[in-house]
Amino acid sequence: MLAGRARPLRAADMKKDVRILLVGEPRVGKTSLIMSLVSEEFPEEVPPRAEEITIPADVTPERVPTHIVDYSEAEQSDEQLHQEISQANVICIVYAVNNKHSIDKVTSRWIPLINERTDKDSRLPLILVGNKSDLVDYSSMETILPIMNQYTEIETCVECSAKNLKNISELFYYAQKAVLHPTGPLYCPEEKEMKPACIKALTRIFKISDQDNDGTLNDAELNFFQRICFNTPLAPQALEDVKNVVRKHISDGVADSGLTLKGFLFLHTLFIQRGRHETTWTVLRRFGYDDDLDLTPEYLFPLLKIPPDCTTELNHHAYLFLQSTFDKHDLDRDCALSPDELKDLFQVFPYIPWGPDVNNTVCTNERGWITYQGFLSQWTLTTYLDVQRCLEYLGYLGYSILTEQESQASAITVTRDKKIDLQKKQTQRNVFRCNVIGMKNCGKSGVLQALLGRNLSRQKKIRDDHKSYYAINTVYVYGQEKYLLLHDISESELLTEAEIVCDVVCLVYDVSNPKSFEYCARIFKQHFMDSRIPCLIIAAKSDLHEVKQEYSISPADFCRKHKMPPPQAFTCNTADAPSKDIFVKLTTMAMYPHARLRCMCTCNRCTFCICQNFLNSDLLQSVKNKIFTAVLNRLRARVAEWGAMLLADDEGSITHQVHAVSSVEDSIFMESSHGPLFLEARHVTQADLKSSTFWLRASFGATVFAVLGFAMYKALLKQR
Repeated sequence: MLAGRARPLRAADMKKDVRILLVGEPRVGKTSLIMSLVSEEFPEEVPPRAEEITIPADVTPERVPTHIVDYSEAEQSDEQLHQEISQANVICIVYAVNNKHSIDKVTSRWIPLINERTDKDSRLPLILVGNKSDLVDYSSMETILPIMNQYTEIETCVECSAKNLKNISELFYYAQKAVLHPTGPLYCPEEKEMKPACIKALTRIFKISDQDNDGTLNDAELNFFQRICFNTPLAPQALEDVKNVVRKHISDGVADSGLTLKGFLFLHTLFIQRGRHETTWTVLRRFGYDDDLDLTPEYLFPLLKIPPDCTTELNHHAYLFLQSTFDKHDLDRDCALSPDELKDLFQVFPYIPWGPDVNNTVCTNERGWITYQGFLSQWTLTTYLDVQRCLEYLGYLGYSILTEQESQASAITVTRDKKIDLQKKQTQRNVFRCNVIGMKNCGKSGVLQALLGRNLSRQKKIRDDHKSYYAINTVYVYGQEKYLLLHDISESELLTEAEIVCDVVCLVYDVSNPKSFEYCARIFKQHFMDSRIPCLIIAAKSDLHEVKQEYSISPADFCRKHKMPPPQAFTCNTADAPSKDIFVKLTTMAMYPHARLRCMCTCNRCTFCICQNFLNSDLLQSVKNKIFTAVLNRLRARVAEWGAMLLADDEGSITHQVHAVSSVEDSIFMESSHGPLFLEARHVTQADLKSSTFWLRASFGATVFAVLGFAMYKALLKQR
C-alpha cells in the first residue's frame, strides 16, 4: 500500500478473464488497433472485422486471460451488438482524432446505447480511444475532457496510433485495469473524494489492522499491513516518508508517531487521484471485498464439510484469536465488556450480531456485562449451533488476515462421528449438549440460569423479552475443562427429531406439583428408554414442600426400574450461587454414555461404584450359585471314586475350594477401590506340591477365575 508495486492478485481475488469490446463509427481504426497489437506492426490489408483474439494470462500484466472482440457495423446486426455489450467487461469507444463526426457520435450514439443495455448501479467501465493521432499535430483532450466529466463511467482516455504503434499496448492495459481495478466504486470525480462505501470498507480495514486499538497504526502494525497486502515490508525511512507526506497535507493524519484513520483514508484518496487505484483495490480484495465493495461469499463462508453425526468446535488457535480480540477491546481491563466496548468491537460488523438475550445465555458480572468466560462461551455456542454464522463473524473480525490463514475454516474442528466415540468408549469432544425437558413452570429456566451461577433473586430480575432458551458455561470433569450447553425444550406432547438429538437428557419435575413427574416419565418412555442417550432426573424446587407424584410409581422407583441414577434434588433459591454438582454429573454422563450403571454414590464413574454395581448384580449371583452347585457335584463324584482313604483329604479340599470361591468376591470388592480387579495367587507350599489333590485344586481355581472373568465381562457389556 505505502510503497512498491501492488501484490499480484490471487485466484480468489480476480476475475476469471477480461472481455474487451471495441466499438465506434466505421473506418475509425478499430480492427487496425487489434491487428497492430497482435502482429506488432501496421497491417497493409485490413479485413472488415477481426476475429476474437485471446491473450494468455502469462503475457498480461495482471496475469488474467484477456479476450479482445471487434465490432463491425457492416457484418453484424444490432442484436449481435447488444449481445456483445452484455457479455463485455469493458468497452473501448474508438474515435478518429481527425474526425469530429466520430467524436460527436461518442455522446450522441455510443454511450447512450451502452447505458441502455446495462444496469444503472453497475455501469460498464468505458475507455475513450482517440486513434490516428499520427495524422494530426494537436490533441483531442480539450474536447474529450468535458465528456469525461459528464459521464463518470468513463475511466480514462487514450490517444494512440495503430500505424506507428503509439500507446497500443497501453490502451489494452488500461482496459484490463478498468475491469480489475475500476475507479467508479471508489471515487467520485465531481466531489473529488472517496465514495461512502469505500470509506466504510477502508475504515473496517483500519480497525482490524489497529491490533492494539489505540486509534493509530504504529510502525509494527503498518509493516504487518504492508506485508499481508503486498508481500513486502517497508524500510524505516520509507515509513517516515509516508508519515511526512500525510503531515504535509493534513494536520491530524499522524498522532504519537502512528497513522490515524484520517491519514489512512487520505493516503488512499491520494493513490486514486494519482491513478494508482490498483493499490487500493489490492488492499480491499485482500480483506475480502468484491467490485461492489461487499464482502464476498467465498470470504465469509469458506467451504467446510461436516459429516452427519459430527459437531463443530473452535480449536486452540481460534480461542487464542478471540482472547486477543477480547483483550483488544477490554480497555478498562476489568475482564468484562461494557456496552460501549462491545459496540466498539462490533464496528467491523455490518450489524450488531448479539441481542439482549446473550446476557442470559452466558456468564456476566454484577453489572450484567459479558465476562471473558462468557465471551468465549458465546462463540463456542455459535460454533456448535450455527457454524456458518461463526465463520461469517470471524470473517468480519479479519481472522484469516490477522492469523495469516487461508480462511476462517482453519479455526474450526469437526469432531468425529459419535458412533466412533461409543465404540472406542472415549470422546475427543469439548462441547456437550444437554436437552432440558419438563412441564412449563417446573424450574427449567432456573436450571439454565444456575449453570451461569445465578440464584433465584438474580433470575427474578430478568425481563421476559430478554430470556434465553440456551445457557452455556464451562464445567470441570476429572480436571478437564468442558463446555456444557443446556437447551430448554418447550413442553410438547411429542418431541421433534431435532429436540431429541443431544449428548445427555435432563428431565426436570417440580417436587411441589403432583402432576409434574408424569410428563417426564412419559417423554422418557417415548423417546429415551431404548436409546443410548443417558438421562438424569432433576427434582427441582427442592426447597419447597415435596408432594406425592400422581404416577404409578415414585420417581426413585422409576429410576431404579430403568437403571438410572436416583433423582437429584436441586434448588436455585439459595443465598449464594446454586450448586453445580448436577452439571458435573450431566457432563460426566455425556462424556461417558457407555457406562450407564446403577451407582451407589451417584457418580457412576469411579472404580468403587462400578465394582459395587457388578457385585450386586443379579447376573453375578446367578453365576456364583451355578458354580457352587457344579463344583460340589463334581467333587462328590470324585470322592466316591477315590475311596475311604482319600475321603478325609478330599473333604478338606472341598472346604478349602468353597472358601476360595467366597474369597473371589471379597478380593474383587477389596481391590476395586485401588485399581484394576485381580485375584491374588494362592501361596503354594511344598506340602501342597506333594499332595495328590494339588492339580485338582489348581484346575478348579483356574476354572473359577475364567468363569468369573467371563461373567464380569458379560455383566458390564449387558449394562452398557
